[in-house]
Amino acid sequence: MRGTDMKTFFVIVLLDLVCCPVFGQPKGSNVADTLHKVYTIDNCVNTFDAAKVESTKVGYQYWFIDRNFLDGRTVKMSVVAPHEATHPPHSHPEDEVFFVLEGKAEFYLNGQTRTAGPYTTFYCPSYSKHGIRNVGDTVLKYLVIKKYQQQ
Repeated sequence: MRGTDMKTFFVIVLLDLVCCPVFGQPKGSNVADTLHKVYTIDNCVNTFDAAKVESTKVGYQYWFIDRNFLDGRTVKMSVVAPHEATHPPHSHPEDEVFFVLEGKAEFYLNGQTRTAGPYTTFYCPSYSKHGIRNVGDTVLKYLVIKKYQQQ
């Protein structure tokens, strides 16, 4: 697949993960749950805004979809400095997906590693020990797609 085709494919997959294809209702929700929330073009489009960046110890993150917008489903961009990681390998109840946009990432999953570049996904199953770190000389930029447990 060419780069443009891959971007289009990823956007379609991302939209399927986050949104219901019918009437813009979140997947897995019922009409009663969504009646209190109004989805408009204004709150459904989020263009990167540097003023809303959250600094981290090794770079920054930006929430394109935060956990309060839908039912815990999120899309976040993480940017990590060369030869750094946001945190060591860890596990949690939620599964998550990383999608590399730029840079060179090392993925860790249950004791094994693999290095890859842009347009690579990394699926982390629930309760698996996983991590991602920048092993390149430029920034690593990746999306994190995850559904947080509701409280």
